[in-house]
Amino acid sequence: MVKVIEQNLVTGEIVERDQTAEEKAQAAKDKTEATAQAEALEAKAAARQAVLDRLGLTEQEAQLLLGS
Repeated sequence: MVKVIEQNLVTGEIVERDQTAEEKAQAAKDKTEATAQAEALEAKAAARQAVLDRLGLTEQEAQLLLGS
């Protein structure tokens, strides 16, 4: 079970507790979304590279042409 550590900055009290079901669900959702975003970025980069390959350009040449 994942532990959550909370610290009250005013009193200095530190509380260590188990993660709630809601926190677990949110963490799983966040992980799924992050994985999906990473996969989308990888797919976009692969598509971009495929276009550059078809045009016979390097990444640097494309940047020079596009000004980015």
